[in-house]
Amino acid sequence: MIRTATSADVPVMHTLVRELAAYEKSLAEVRLSEEQLHEALFGERPAAFAHIAETADGEVAGFSLWFLNFSTWRGTHGIYLEDLYVRPEQRGGGHGKALLAELARICVERGYERLEWSVLNWNTPSINFYKSLGAKPQDEWTVYRLTDEALASLGGAVQGPGQS
Repeated sequence: MIRTATSADVPVMHTLVRELAAYEKSLAEVRLSEEQLHEALFGERPAAFAHIAETADGEVAGFSLWFLNFSTWRGTHGIYLEDLYVRPEQRGGGHGKALLAELARICVERGYERLEWSVLNWNTPSINFYKSLGAKPQDEWTVYRLTDEALASLGGAVQGPGQS
């Protein structure tokens, strides 16, 4: 079963984010607190959305966390899937496909023309899963990111019009 996440899901979602980061060999990079996750999903101006995958007996099997993006070429919003994670012992049960199908349903229902996400190059099981659904890699694009000191440096260097 797939359902929209509620504020009561924040603790388990926080745990799932940490499990995903450990799987991706980057647990040390996780700074997310439960409070930040709650604010992003359920605060005054939610910027992200989430779904929970549950087993038949109500156990949380996985989750998806996503937000809206916008394509100037298509002229419509789309969904960017930030995280999709199914616990290892629950994989193969259709939870990942069901989470993606729910996001695809939302796209179709709302007229969004893209559902996009990133996957680590070494994550062959996930890549094969996504390809089996008809997803195509966008390998002509390279993701760039500014964080920490580089972000602060560039952000501090920005001058408004007429300033020097």
